[in-house]
Amino acid sequence: MTLSNATLSALPATVAAPRYDRAKLTPGIVHIGLGNFHRAHQAVYLDDLFALGEGHDWALIGAGVRAPDAAMRETLLAQDCLSSVIELAPGAHSARVIGAMVDFVAVEPGNAALIATMARPEIRIVSLTVTEGGYYIDPNTGTFSPDHPDIKADAANPAAPNTAFGAIIAALKARRAAGVQPFTVMCCDNVPHNGNVTRDAVVGLARLSDADLADWIFASVAFPNSMVDRITPATGERERKMAADLGLADAAPVTCETFRQWVIEDKFPAGRPALEKVGVTFTPHVDKFETMKIRILNGGHAIIAYPGGLNDIHFVHEDMADAQIRAFLNRVLTAEVLPIVPPVPGQDLNDYKALIIERFSNPEVADTVRRLCLDGSNRQPKFIIPSIRDRIATGGSFDGLVLLSALWCRYCYGTTESGAVIEPNDPNWDRLVAVSKAAKERPAAWLEMEDIYADVGRNPAVIESFTTALKAIWARGSRAVIADYLGQ
Repeated sequence: MTLSNATLSALPATVAAPRYDRAKLTPGIVHIGLGNFHRAHQAVYLDDLFALGEGHDWALIGAGVRAPDAAMRETLLAQDCLSSVIELAPGAHSARVIGAMVDFVAVEPGNAALIATMARPEIRIVSLTVTEGGYYIDPNTGTFSPDHPDIKADAANPAAPNTAFGAIIAALKARRAAGVQPFTVMCCDNVPHNGNVTRDAVVGLARLSDADLADWIFASVAFPNSMVDRITPATGERERKMAADLGLADAAPVTCETFRQWVIEDKFPAGRPALEKVGVTFTPHVDKFETMKIRILNGGHAIIAYPGGLNDIHFVHEDMADAQIRAFLNRVLTAEVLPIVPPVPGQDLNDYKALIIERFSNPEVADTVRRLCLDGSNRQPKFIIPSIRDRIATGGSFDGLVLLSALWCRYCYGTTESGAVIEPNDPNWDRLVAVSKAAKERPAAWLEMEDIYADVGRNPAVIESFTTALKAIWARGSRAVIADYLGQ
């Protein structure tokens, strides 16, 4: 049965339908980047709120600025912007159809339709999931870099921009000219201090072509920080079959774990949906929750990713069933990461670590090691290298974190330890392979990637630890080196 408004009343008994009249929804949010995570996270929270009979003027309009977004638009419009979310608890699945999105803006060069939609007065929030690498961050400063070709192109043609940030600026300019209150810009990506980073990108790009507009945006537009969390694998044949087995003909189903968390700074001058009624935490301490999650969960993913990848392990739960990799994760987190994570209101860090290990071990999610290995050049500087930097500052050991970095370097050589070819798995794959090959003979070459390691790569103790680890991995294999670290 094809998923559509017309077939909602005929859904299988095992699939929950939206518990509200979608015809009465009106849009209040434009979301840029309709990937799996957004549809399993923000869209679900809104669906829950609408089911309470509240917030029906906060429906979503989907948007995107990349070619894959056009394909997603076509898919979702064909099923009335409905999509299914299948939650995967150990030994049990539950499915629901999410109806929180009511339209999807045309994806086109120059983004005229997106700009016009965001300029509409009823749009009071523009949210984003554009991946960790989509914010044009200078790794040395942690702030916006104006030197990327995409940014230079938008600065030269601000009326027809091709980035999400350029489109946001153009829409804010139109609203200011019309006397309409600016929308709030809400980042939902796994980026430290994501609201500040998004503000830096928007204001920094605006300043390249219109300093007065940039000043107005800085003074008038809210960019709340947030922490988002839900493990959401990529959709493949397994996930589509899962939906079909439930009686759903959904071309874009989403699977995810049952756990979800959203922590947001309460800075919404134009208003917001009452998401606290469906489990969202509003707090001025987002930075503490964010550091906990990025260092322990996202950092934990990196810690298990590359040992698993090098040993031809396919699924994350298989990684966690490997006694050595599980022990490696536990020790690095316990000895090197938890001591530098600041206290979090209402949270016990050891309990949080145990929860993360439990979540990683869920076999139903069937998340892949390859997905965790993806985009290391953008993820390592956010999830691992800051922990090394903090360990340097506090005088603590960082050998496990540096060993992980050496495992990443070995992975980027392009073959597993069995000799299997690793297909490109990073936007900078060719460069990483070349540097990994150079590092086999001179390990410090890897740390000299300034855009990734910055000052950490110049630290003599880090260079010594990394050199020892990488040489040992090449000489004796990853398992022997991890065993040494574990004292086995």
